Amino acid sequence: QVQLVESGGGLVQPGGSLRLSCAASASIFRLNTMGWYRQAPGKQRSLVATITRGGTTNYSDSVKGRFTISRDNAKNTVFLQTNNLKVEDTAVYYCNTDPFIDLAWGQGTQVTVSS
Repeated sequence: QVQLVESGGGLVQPGGSLRLSCAASASIFRLNTMGWYRQAPGKQRSLVATITRGGTTNYSDSVKGRFTISRDNAKNTVFLQTNNLKVEDTAVYYCNTDPFIDLAWGQGTQVTVSS
């Protein structure tokens, strides 16, 4: 069973924007804080943004002011609006709960920022 499906990644120039989406199983979405994670080549996966069931958000220092996490509770969907993208944002982006459920990882969506 695939519980989390990410989409919306792509190739953009520095300064560009992408809107990432995560379709979640209702059983996961309705009960948990959700987060976006990313993993760059040669790096460990790290948490970049979270949103609680009530809508409280938190961001890592590296993306604060540039990324916005949101959720549509009616559609069991989490979004990550990524603005002013930098080369160092290049990574595979994943959604999951926070704390994460290891068996729930999806395929991720690739974000590549390059000139």
